[in-house]
Amino acid sequence: MSIVWPCPLSAGAYAAAGREVEFPRPDCPLCAGPLVLWSGYWRHVRETCRCRKIFVPRLRCPACRVSHALLPAFVLAWRLDVAETVGAVIGQVASGACGVRPAAAGAGVPYTTARGWVRRFRRRALELGTGFAALAVELGGDALRPAADAGGFALAAIGAAFGAAAGLPGWLALGVWRFACSVSGGRLIAANATSPYLVVGKRRFMPPVPP
Repeated sequence: MSIVWPCPLSAGAYAAAGREVEFPRPDCPLCAGPLVLWSGYWRHVRETCRCRKIFVPRLRCPACRVSHALLPAFVLAWRLDVAETVGAVIGQVASGACGVRPAAAGAGVPYTTARGWVRRFRRRALELGTGFAALAVELGGDALRPAADAGGFALAAIGAAFGAAAGLPGWLALGVWRFACSVSGGRLIAANATSPYLVVGKRRFMPPVPP
């Protein structure tokens, strides 16, 4: 299981810090008990066409006996590219600014990779739109009505939720796609994901910390 924390560092700065990154110690998402450091693992992320190796700590709940990977907010679960890259492609295509091929070329990623992101987003668009629209209201924003274009609705709902969250300390500087990654537990375009409304409604997300 993964927990995403609102990391303010760039992928490069995070990679350069190695195991010395100062990360938070959240409570267990299952029982709300304290978590303890439980080793970790190395993985790659790609940002602006460059791959970097980062350390992902693992935390374990002594009560539940379950371990959790603590992902920085620029990492989407099971994706190589950082959240900002994925979000830029999805945003351009879902808004109608351009098609997948020019969006992929602009982001410096393979066309087939970008096409996979867009297809997954479109499959989950109504669910995501409903979840983020509810989240916007939960955070004090205006209510949104579902639109005929599910992809456009999801994009608008993510923007509305971020706009509402931007009034809270620390979120504005992180940007919309790290915010979306954080409240979706890194599963924004995963096959199975927890509703972002439920995550934030139960206060299972962590506030950003200063860099």
